[in-house]
Amino acid sequence: MPELNPQITVPAGSAPGQPALGTVLPSFLSDTTALVCLALATVVVHLLTGGRYGFHRDELATLDDARHLSWGYVAYPPITPFFGRVSLVLFGTSLVGFRFFAAMAEAVAVLLTGLMARELGGWRGAQLVAATAAVPFALAGGALMQYVSFDYLSWVLTAYFVVRLLKSDDPRWWLAIGGAIGLGMMTKYTMGFFVIGIVVGVVATNARRYFASKWLWLGVALSIVVFLPNLVWQAQHHFISLDFLRHIHERDIRWGRTKNFLPEQLNLTLFALPLWIAGLYYCLISPAGRRFRMLGWMYLVPLLLFMLAKGRSYYLVAAYPMLYAAGSVWGEQWLRTLRPSWASAARALAWTALVADIAIAVAFTLPVAPVNSAWWKRAVKIQGGFREELGWPELTQTVAQIRDSLPAQDRAHLGILAGNYGEAGAINLYGPRYRLPQAISGINSFWARGYGNPAPETLIVLGISRAFLDRNFSSCELAGHTPNPYGIENEETRDHPDIYVCRGLRQSWPEFWSDFQYYG
Repeated sequence: MPELNPQITVPAGSAPGQPALGTVLPSFLSDTTALVCLALATVVVHLLTGGRYGFHRDELATLDDARHLSWGYVAYPPITPFFGRVSLVLFGTSLVGFRFFAAMAEAVAVLLTGLMARELGGWRGAQLVAATAAVPFALAGGALMQYVSFDYLSWVLTAYFVVRLLKSDDPRWWLAIGGAIGLGMMTKYTMGFFVIGIVVGVVATNARRYFASKWLWLGVALSIVVFLPNLVWQAQHHFISLDFLRHIHERDIRWGRTKNFLPEQLNLTLFALPLWIAGLYYCLISPAGRRFRMLGWMYLVPLLLFMLAKGRSYYLVAAYPMLYAAGSVWGEQWLRTLRPSWASAARALAWTALVADIAIAVAFTLPVAPVNSAWWKRAVKIQGGFREELGWPELTQTVAQIRDSLPAQDRAHLGILAGNYGEAGAINLYGPRYRLPQAISGINSFWARGYGNPAPETLIVLGISRAFLDRNFSSCELAGHTPNPYGIENEETRDHPDIYVCRGLRQSWPEFWSDFQYYG
């Protein structure tokens, strides 16, 4: 990042709409400061809105994993739970605090998008356009503490270092690229698709000369070293994440989550569509972008691979910031060819479109609508995850009431068996205030934590079908129902609302547990 000096003198040859020759700008008006302010504004928005509803079921899983630090987990590599643990240390179980680092990751990505435009040759206007185009997903992706935020940052950081490499022709940037790739693989394995794009980009362009550079291979080595702890963990656990990913991928295809990959790219970029198309043109076709041809391949290759592999549409979203940056530079150059009146109109239209994108992101991806309002109902049709942020404290309270209704001998050897990670995570988060035991579950990394010692004799069971329970326990009785705050229908109230008390496991706990592992 360029050093912030007290004064910045704009060089000769300034473009139309930029400060004139010799104009001196105070530091608080510098390009970098403007980008930092824009990025920090997204964090402020998250701080103001992030505590509106509650923990999402995915966040409850991450929070529980954060309490059991490891070099790997069934559902993801270790970076996201690590930042979750830091959040717990700094902010306790504050909802806003738990989401802080996800918001910061997205904010840094916004800043890097603007800086990429600078490295590509863009003035302040281009830098701000590129960064502003990245704001909508920064708001959406940073709203929850999830690996999406850190994966997004890893892709953008890698792209930024590639731009620095191509601009400077300094092969030492391969070390930075390798480090960013390693961190990306420690966040989400889809970074591998981006790596393939980088490799193809090197082979297909003049960047192939770097194959003769030791710095490229040192960068490769660094990426492996960074990723190695998780790779070793996977080997020690029989590469369990491959089974998990296979299961989730088959489920996504079965549920139709992958069938609209291309159309949903338009939903991800909205009115910024012309900007990233211009960026792709700049990188692949325009003579002015010849030096940066590699960026075009870094988009096209993952696009094709995700389509062939039937990936979900959001997997590609982190590839757009580099195109926003390139498109803003192309647009800035194009505006210079227009009459001043036409250029002003084009700028106004572009900014109107970008502001509209931000407004849409705020309205439909942030938890700002009052629950059950007309606005809420429209937002839930787009962001159904809002429903999964409600009801967890009430569910835990209901379980505590069922526990209190049991005879003393049952309470003395009680366990809570949860069918999914939302239920297990909620019990483990809110249960201590009611002195509930930690939940046990067969899902994902919860299974590896076992069933406790001594094993429970009486179980309160959530989220598991009556048919399964009747096969495995000598007696089960309906004890309650998942509460429905605000009358909201979500996975808990719709798919498995019944809560049971079960006794008499038909086989030993080790035998039962060995077959109870599953993914979700």
